[in-house]
Amino acid sequence: MRTYQPQPGDFEPATADIHVETLSRPSLSYWQDAWLRLKKNPRAIVSLYIVVALAAFTLLGPLVWTVDPALQDLNQISQAPAWPKQATLVGPRERWPGVVLSDYPAEPDDYVEDIPAPTNLRTVDSATTQRVRLVWDPAEGAAGYNIYRNQRPPESLDDLGLPLGSTYAGNEVSYEDRLNLSAIPYYYSIVPTDGVDEGFNYIALAVVPQLAITRGEALERGLIDEAAALGDTISLGFHPFGTDYLGRDMLARLMQGARVSLFIGIVAPMLYVTFGIVYGGFAGYLGGRLDAVFMRFADFVVALPFLLFMIIFKIAFGIGPGESGILPMLIALVLLGWPATARLVRGQVLQIREEGYIDAARLLGARNHYLIVRHIIPNTMGVILVTLTFAVPSAIFTEAFLSFIGMGVAPPTPSWGSMCNEGVKTMLSHPHELIFPAAFISITVLAFNLLGDGLTEALDSRLRARD
Repeated sequence: MRTYQPQPGDFEPATADIHVETLSRPSLSYWQDAWLRLKKNPRAIVSLYIVVALAAFTLLGPLVWTVDPALQDLNQISQAPAWPKQATLVGPRERWPGVVLSDYPAEPDDYVEDIPAPTNLRTVDSATTQRVRLVWDPAEGAAGYNIYRNQRPPESLDDLGLPLGSTYAGNEVSYEDRLNLSAIPYYYSIVPTDGVDEGFNYIALAVVPQLAITRGEALERGLIDEAAALGDTISLGFHPFGTDYLGRDMLARLMQGARVSLFIGIVAPMLYVTFGIVYGGFAGYLGGRLDAVFMRFADFVVALPFLLFMIIFKIAFGIGPGESGILPMLIALVLLGWPATARLVRGQVLQIREEGYIDAARLLGARNHYLIVRHIIPNTMGVILVTLTFAVPSAIFTEAFLSFIGMGVAPPTPSWGSMCNEGVKTMLSHPHELIFPAAFISITVLAFNLLGDGLTEALDSRLRARD
């Protein structure tokens, strides 16, 4: 058999254009990848922006809006959100002697069964929010008069409104009203009496007081200078969110209340989540009987009633009714809020401690505390951050609830919960006093919850392989 030996000229090199396409993705760390996934969640991003805006509202807001939250503007009590209002400068408050008819008997000569209504009810001078002075002509047979005020036209004798006062003589035919006047229509009614019982007739008058402020008060609040004269028109303080029942600026009080609510809502979770991390980390890593003892103690703490301990701490700190219980609330939240975090961290540690890199570090001589602090705890940061974002709204809601029932922050210190408690009393007539603090609580809790949902998805390492 002959064997053929190939020669160099027998073959020619093949030429071909080969295009190799390389598919690659940039190398991303765990946190960079989590941030990219978080940005794909519009609800979480919007919630993050809301949280940042709340932080700016709390920390930077008082630097921009410098109104004193305790300053009472008595000319704008329970004022709804509105543009700055104009007021007229008037003189100081002076006692009015009233009108007493010297040529008319103080007591009627004869008893009149059906006393007629007084006539010619009118105001003296111009009616202002400082005072409304009423004068009328006497009714035959009247031994006095009862004065009423309503915010709508009276339809009958039983619909006259708020009783303001009485005169006790038939010739005393005037009355001065200074009771919480606002620049809104009022309907005054005068009912004659026989000295004991009211008559069945009355006269009514519609009055719209003009917004006014005394010159001394305007000077004290810095609204005018010494050159201003009586009768001048000035601009009162601007309250974009309105005022409460004491004339205090709602926006300034919401900013100060945010400091209290967010302080408790952030500091308390940070403390008890930190303690839960350490407690659950050591329990899960050590395992065995020590782990069982640790977890049974955590179960015992879960069973303790929070409200009962809140009351006990208030008594122990000597905080009585009507006093703010911020410190007892903070201590109760820290002492009773950590078991949930401890359980979550323990479950993660039980899984991580069996990983190969933990065994490798142990073979290299790493001690237990080093393994926990340097390897195990950092790998549970995803669970920790999610737990913290859910713990913050829970603490905020707890503070709001306790302040609402009078066991948390007490007036005059504002918090969103205590402001809701005050706003409930006037919610029908002045709903803005309840709507604004309740809206801030709702938006804050919703934002943190949606942010927590977004972090849960973004920090889940199992989703990285699917993308």
